[in-house]
Amino acid sequence: MTGIARRRFDCLVIGAGGAGLRAALQLAQAEVSVAVISKVYPTRSHTVAAQGGINAALGNVRPDNWHWHMYDTVKGGDYLGDQDAIEYMCRAAPRLVVELEHYGVPFTRLENGRIYQRPFGGQSQNFGGEQAARTCAAADRTGHALLHSLYQQNLRAKTHFFDECFVLDLLVDQEGYVLGAFALEIETGEPIVFEAKATLLATGGSARLYRTTTNALINTGDGMAMVLRAGLPLEDMEFVQFHPTGIAGIGILISEGVRGEGGYLVNSRGERFMERYAPKALDLASRDVVSRAIYTEVKEGRGCGPNKDHVLLKLDHLGPEIIKSRLPGIRESAMIFAQVDPIEGPIPVYPTAHYTMGGIPTDRFGRVVAPVRHGPEEAVPGLYAVGECACVSVHGANRLGGNSLLDIVVFGRAAANHILEHLGEYRYHRPLPTGAAEPALARLERWAQSGPGESVDEVREALRLAMEQYCGVFRTQDVLEEGIRQVEALVQRMERARLKDQSKVFNTARVEALELENLMEIALATVYSAAARKESRGAHSRLDYPKRDDVGWLKHTLYYRDERRIDFKPVRTKPMTVDAFPPRERTY
Repeated sequence: MTGIARRRFDCLVIGAGGAGLRAALQLAQAEVSVAVISKVYPTRSHTVAAQGGINAALGNVRPDNWHWHMYDTVKGGDYLGDQDAIEYMCRAAPRLVVELEHYGVPFTRLENGRIYQRPFGGQSQNFGGEQAARTCAAADRTGHALLHSLYQQNLRAKTHFFDECFVLDLLVDQEGYVLGAFALEIETGEPIVFEAKATLLATGGSARLYRTTTNALINTGDGMAMVLRAGLPLEDMEFVQFHPTGIAGIGILISEGVRGEGGYLVNSRGERFMERYAPKALDLASRDVVSRAIYTEVKEGRGCGPNKDHVLLKLDHLGPEIIKSRLPGIRESAMIFAQVDPIEGPIPVYPTAHYTMGGIPTDRFGRVVAPVRHGPEEAVPGLYAVGECACVSVHGANRLGGNSLLDIVVFGRAAANHILEHLGEYRYHRPLPTGAAEPALARLERWAQSGPGESVDEVREALRLAMEQYCGVFRTQDVLEEGIRQVEALVQRMERARLKDQSKVFNTARVEALELENLMEIALATVYSAAARKESRGAHSRLDYPKRDDVGWLKHTLYYRDERRIDFKPVRTKPMTVDAFPPRERTY
């Protein structure tokens, strides 16, 4: 590594979204030397796109408590979630939302001054028969407000930021300790080695894997792919959430908050078709249920528009005042991307890839864990993961709306607290072995190859189309096996791809090529895991295995990069302090 710039910190946080910033803030306030690396400017991280709100059983609008929140989360995840982690998250939620308020998040207010809460999908009825209103909202820009507030607090705490810096791989020694990361400064094209006693991955999701998605261009599964290349598994990658209401043909997100405020879906006959699929919860059933309902309506010929390829989301009946005050961003998006003013007419919507329930296996302290031979799983020393890139697993087979912002805040804080304990035990940097950065350097050199070859853009778009066609809302074994063949063929095509631009300064084409390598790793993990799980559960809906199988498949999937190996581990069904919620029929 002669000639490569080196920086040392106590802790390295990779990713500047809500999860990374919440962890970094906790560490910086404890006067730990912490660096946050982000491939974009922090306030452009994908947390900014979260619209509807953050769940917490505050009970400001209707009676509520964390037990109901926990039950809804366990049920919403189709009983695949680990109940100890779910209890931890739901119990911590009210206190941490109030903490966000004190950080400066400008929540929408009730007349009495308390935080406004709206109903959201999958929230059950309380003992009075009313649906919970649990989702704390800052109009329809909650993620934007949360991210900016956390960034400002980190600036106040003097957190070190390395913006527009792309991390290629983790640095690991022979004993399995993670010692930092190897990165590329996008502005100059020069590599940098970051050494750290603890490394936290907060790199977000990977739904750019699909052609139609709500996700920003940056969501390419970078942290998950780093973990795979380090020889560690990914968990439950078959569970990809399709949000039911993306703008048809584009995928731009239309928040569940629209339905929380009273909006509803209709088909070409003007029917509120959710009455057939979720007679109690209607349009506020869980996301997987609503997505499958929309898909079925279109497939059976009740879609809207000239091509009958979408349904309509009506909110004009809410009135201009509510739409302008509580859903201003949604109105703006609909007017720009669908040429519809929702005050006057319905928005055309269709399911779109949205969220990755699976990811890097962790415990509720944010520690990355992996099975060891002839024994239980153990923590990987020095490595943590939080947010969408991690699988703790609080979302199980299907995430409830409003739980993602809560996830990043709760476990960002929990991971930082454990990192402080770790730093107390490991006071000095372990020596970085010679050659630790060689695999990452080899990745860079591979894209320095010149000559004729395939276009990176063409391979990437072929991958996204293949994932949409062969690993979508509904799946069968034949379709998934064809998806495996398609993705494996694209892996071979990627090896023949070449870059025309070999410059160093701001070479975004090189960054996109490295991101494509990451997406290819995630695609393999997703299709192999989906083909292995022979049941329907949550977002994983198999036409050839239409029933949930709790006897054979109440377990987590583990995918290993070497030999495309699949393994399994048990679901943690025992909560921390309360009685467990045993699996039962999941209806809305």
